[in-house]
Amino acid sequence: MKIPGLSFSWKRALGISAVKQQVARKTGIPTTRGGLEQKIGRVLLGALLGKKKRR
Repeated sequence: MKIPGLSFSWKRALGISAVKQQVARKTGIPTTRGGLEQKIGRVLLGALLGKKKRR
């Protein structure tokens, strides 16, 4: 039986998640599939529509 609200992640325990976050922040490249798809979509739409990057 699971205890509601309690979960364990071996990746979090070993620090893998933190390292992935740090790499993603420094390089600007997301490490998740969804994040990577969103970034590629934004780049392609920006190239097709000629939109400038906001800062």
